[in-house]
Amino acid sequence: MVAIIHSSKSLRNALLYNENKVKQKVADFIHAGNYPKDTYLLGFSDKINRMEKLIELNQQTKINSVHISLNFDSRDILNEDILKKISDNYLSDIGFGNQPYLVYKHNDSGHPHIHIVTTNIRSDGSRISLHNLGKNESEKARKSIEQQFRLISAERQKKLQYNLKPVDVKKVQYGKTELNVRS
Repeated sequence: MVAIIHSSKSLRNALLYNENKVKQKVADFIHAGNYPKDTYLLGFSDKINRMEKLIELNQQTKINSVHISLNFDSRDILNEDILKKISDNYLSDIGFGNQPYLVYKHNDSGHPHIHIVTTNIRSDGSRISLHNLGKNESEKARKSIEQQFRLISAERQKKLQYNLKPVDVKKVQYGKTELNVRS
């Protein structure tokens, strides 16, 4: 599993990005954490208003939204229930377990991944520090989740290597010589 964390001053942009993916039918809204309504009952205004009310409690913090993608190996076997549990565990492990958050499953690439939208402003108006979040808490959470859910470790994944055979450019005659390039 690979986690990518983006922080921003625009909660609306992160939310609209994911909502547009849903409209394009390349993503599904699968889970809402710490919302007063069930996931399937949430409309756009419900989703954004809950987090904007928290953001209003701390006007001094300019970077107030967090957009995380959790990317999995294509060999990992993941259903929506597992993805919900992974998102719950991940957010709890990085200190966002009590924050409202929205989880979207994206189907627009060759590997399974989810996007999580949340805010770093707590209900008391204090701010969750984002400094070294990826390096410290996220890395520990990633390793724990990989073990707990038996995911393919990001560290063990092999990068693709291409074995290209060099071509003798002296023998190539433009328009007359066929090239047999194999990887």
